[in-house]
Amino acid sequence: MSVRSPLGATPQHGAYELETARTARRVLIRDPVGALAIAGLLAAGLLIALSAASTDALLPLSVRPIPTWLAGPFGGAGINLGGVGVMITLAAMFLFYVIAVQRSDRLSPRTVLMCIAALVALMLLAPPLLSTDVFSYGAYGRMGTLYGANPYLHGPYAISMDPLYPFIGAKWVNTPSVYGPLFTAVSYVLAPLSIAANVLAYKAIAALSSLAIVAFVWNAARWRGVDAAKAAALVGLNPLLIIYGVGGAHNDLLMLAASVAGVYALVQRRNVAGGGMLAAGTWVKLSGALLFPFALLGEPGKRLRGRREILIGAVAVTVAVGLISAILFGTGPLHLPSTIAQNQRDGDWHSIPGFIVNVVGLPTVGHVFGIVLECVFAAICVWLLIRVRRGQLDWLDGAAWATFAMLVTAGSLLPWYVAWLMPLAALSRDQRLRRTALVLSGVILAIQLIGYIPHVGTPM
Repeated sequence: MSVRSPLGATPQHGAYELETARTARRVLIRDPVGALAIAGLLAAGLLIALSAASTDALLPLSVRPIPTWLAGPFGGAGINLGGVGVMITLAAMFLFYVIAVQRSDRLSPRTVLMCIAALVALMLLAPPLLSTDVFSYGAYGRMGTLYGANPYLHGPYAISMDPLYPFIGAKWVNTPSVYGPLFTAVSYVLAPLSIAANVLAYKAIAALSSLAIVAFVWNAARWRGVDAAKAAALVGLNPLLIIYGVGGAHNDLLMLAASVAGVYALVQRRNVAGGGMLAAGTWVKLSGALLFPFALLGEPGKRLRGRREILIGAVAVTVAVGLISAILFGTGPLHLPSTIAQNQRDGDWHSIPGFIVNVVGLPTVGHVFGIVLECVFAAICVWLLIRVRRGQLDWLDGAAWATFAMLVTAGSLLPWYVAWLMPLAALSRDQRLRRTALVLSGVILAIQLIGYIPHVGTPM
C-alpha cells in the first residue's frame, strides 16, 4: 500500500530522479552565476577552515593561541586572515549564499546537496570556531560524572582544577547549565573522553544534525509542494548555520534535528511520532517548545484525535526523559527556567536590550525595554495562535513568525540562533518568510561583523 502525501499524490520518485539528472547536465551551461555562487561558498568555507587555527578572530578567546592537539588537520596551514580578512570572507560568503538561494531552482539538486555536505565536512575538520560553548558542554558532563556536582545547581567554577576549566568562557564559569536534561545526559556519556575527543564528538553531533535537518527539510518540502532544492539551500548553505552552528559545535542543531523530524512526521500525519520528536527537541534545548502549541492548534491537531496523538507522543517522551533526569540530576532541572531567565536579563550586546545595556551603557533603560519586548513577543504569539486556530494561517507559518518575533525581541541573540528560523521559513509557502529569514540572517551577521571593530564588541 502506498503512502500518499497531504497533497493527494504519491511522490513520483522515478520522474523526479530523471528530471534531476537532466538538470544536473544543464547546470553549468544554463546558470553560470549560480555555479559561481556555489564555487564562492566552497572557496570561502575552505579558506575559513584552513585559516582558523592561525586567525585569532575565528577562535574562541579561551584558545588563543590554539594548542596543536586542538587545531585539527588544517592546523599547519599557517594562514592568518586577520580581523579585516574575516569580515571580508564572511560578507562574501553571505553574498554567495543569497545568490545561490535565489538561483537554486536553476541548479541541480545534487549540486546544492554536495555543496552543503562539503561545507559541513570542512567545518567538522576545522578547530572549534567563535564560541566557547563546546567546552561548557564538556564541563557540565564532567561535573556530574567525575566530580559529583549537579550541573543545574553549579557553574563550571565547581571544577576549577579540571584541565578543561581554562577553556571555558569567562562569562559562563558561574552559570549552571541552560540546556535540557536530554542533552546534558548526552554530555554525561561523552565526559570520559579527552578534551580534543570531546570537542570532536560535539562537532560530529552538530555536523550530523545539520545534515539531518537538510534531509528532513528536503523531504517535508516535497510533501508540502515546496521547491525542495530551494528549501535545502536556504537552510543548509546559510553561513551562520555552517560557520557558527557546525563550526562552533552548537547543540541548537541537535535540537532542530529532532524538532524538524517532528515537523516531517506531522506533515505525513504521523502525529504520535511527531509529538514525540517535538518533545525530544524541547528537552535538548527549551527553545524548541515554541513549535508545540502551533502543532496542537494547527492542522496536525485540528481534530481531537490528532491532538490526542500528538500529546501521547509528547507525554511518552517527556516521561522517559523525566525518569532519566531524576536519576542523573535529581531536582536540578527545576532550576533551569530561572537560570535561562537570568541569562536573558543579563543579555549580550548583539540583542536590542543587550546593546542598550552593554554598549550604550544604560542598564535601567535596557532592562525596562527588555520587559516591554517580552510582552510584545507574548502578544504576538497569542495573536498568531488565534489565527492558526481559526484556520487563517498555516501552522508552520505561524510558528515561523513566532520564532522570528522571539529572535528579534530576545535579550540574548547569538548568531547561530538564526538556525531556529531557517527550516520553518524553508518549508513555508509564504515567500515573505523566506525573504525575512534572509534579511534577518544578513542583519545578524552584520551585527556580528561589527564585533571585529576594536572597542565595539568581541565574538563569543
